Amino acid sequence: MSGVGPVEPGEGTHAWDTPARHTPPLSGPRHGRLARVYTGHRRAVLGAATAAALLAGGAYLYATRPQEPPPPPPPYPSQVVTLTYLAARSTPRDAPARSFRFDVLVSVASGPPVTVTRIDQPYAGVRMTSTPPAPFRTTAGSPRRITVTAQVTECGKVPGDAGLPFLDVTLRNARAIQVHSFILGPRYAQHLSKALEVACSNDSASSPKPRTHLNTPR
Repeated sequence: MSGVGPVEPGEGTHAWDTPARHTPPLSGPRHGRLARVYTGHRRAVLGAATAAALLAGGAYLYATRPQEPPPPPPPYPSQVVTLTYLAARSTPRDAPARSFRFDVLVSVASGPPVTVTRIDQPYAGVRMTSTPPAPFRTTAGSPRRITVTAQVTECGKVPGDAGLPFLDVTLRNARAIQVHSFILGPRYAQHLSKALEVACSNDSASSPKPRTHLNTPR
């Protein structure tokens, strides 16, 4: 029999009777050490990946958490301050000439403390000071009684009748500085008009009358 072809199994034998070749399992100290190193690295990598995932998840939750609205800004001082006229006061003997005094109440409804830095009025011939002297602070819920002293410096620059007088008060708090005009009502207007009349009547009575041809001696 000639030719090339597959080898036929002999009589009484089968192809599956030939023992199959297989790769023996890795063994020995070198292979065991490599397995341990691989296992240790795999655990470290898995631990780092888990930590990174937890960190990323925490950062996402923190970034997407519900944001509380910022607190509202404090009110403007002119919105919370009230200036109330109380009464006229007697003028002490050591008071400056042509001066008079009255009391007002400064109240703060809410918010941070308010500082009064100046008290003034619209008439050029009247100068005002306060006790306690400005600047002074008033807190919410604790009104302060203030005594204002008005001195007439020039009668020619004050009105004969203060119909609707007001006080210009400079206010400062944590939000702003404002100049606000407070109208103190009819009682203050009456007392102010009377005080100005008294202060300037003495001045006009003591002033010499102008000479004319009617009273010039012959």
